[in-house]
Amino acid sequence: MASLSGISSRTPLALFFFFFCCCCCFAATTSAQLSSSFYNTSCPNALPIIQSAVKAAVAKERRMGASLLRLHFHDCFVQASPGCDGSVLLDDTSGFTGEKTAGPNNNSLRGFDVVDAIKSKLESACKQVVSCADILAVVARDSVVALGGPSWTVQLGRRDSTTASFSSANSDIPRPDFNLTDLISAFSDKGLTTTDMVALSGAHTIGQARCTSFRSRIYNDTNIDSSLAASLQSSCPSSGDDDSLAPLDASTSTAFDSCYYRNLLSNKGLLHSDQQLHGGGSTDSQVSSYAANSAKFFGDFASAMVKMGSISPLTGSSGEIRTDCRKTN
Repeated sequence: MASLSGISSRTPLALFFFFFCCCCCFAATTSAQLSSSFYNTSCPNALPIIQSAVKAAVAKERRMGASLLRLHFHDCFVQASPGCDGSVLLDDTSGFTGEKTAGPNNNSLRGFDVVDAIKSKLESACKQVVSCADILAVVARDSVVALGGPSWTVQLGRRDSTTASFSSANSDIPRPDFNLTDLISAFSDKGLTTTDMVALSGAHTIGQARCTSFRSRIYNDTNIDSSLAASLQSSCPSSGDDDSLAPLDASTSTAFDSCYYRNLLSNKGLLHSDQQLHGGGSTDSQVSSYAANSAKFFGDFASAMVKMGSISPLTGSSGEIRTDCRKTN
């Protein structure tokens, strides 16, 4: 009886702590989730402010849409910092080397001024509320839409990193000389499937690349349309002129469509890594499907963008909300 009486007297207290702990764990879990309505109360005009700025920037220079989309990709793929966290925006300082001067980014990434202008407007509307990481996620979506591509619901609530990783930017971002197995592996390392990889590669339907990125392909690869190679060689010599530009999609470089995949069917991929998606490998059928069905491409691209945007975000109380995207608070 004494034993039973002891258990009975302690049970209410034990249950209280049990439910308290469960509720706390549940709250911590749910508060760390991204949500499309994250700024509905704290900064209700955030998305319209970003959309308006992106429309103006793309109207001024259509190439800017591709540049803004690329910023989000290069931000998310450097997972050591840890992922979609705005680390790509940080400037170098005397005691800190960021990601901007890493090989895949140096003299290549652009659009920082557009992001700065958006951040300034958001700070005026709701100070230190909207993260730079979320700005990158939203401008990527709005840029694609501005160029005729699909829309998707952007999940929000990322916080900004206080660090960056120069070494991871060099090692984690897929290179233009990658073979198909390299691409599959690089995307798999980030939790993205081969289907995601082929769909996300369709971002190359817009934008331009530097001569240094495709020089080896146009002089050494055999699976390239001869007329395309000859045309590119006229502006990209075998040495020098590294910064000479060529459209990633020579057909419609400022329209988000499925022409990128149709180019691959004709061996007209600009980068070696582009053409690897079609040429007797495991992804041929997916490329052919997208070439014939732009709606299928749009749907898969949108889904893959949501998935990529969820790579290891900082949430809750982790990181910070920068007031200046180029430096930590």
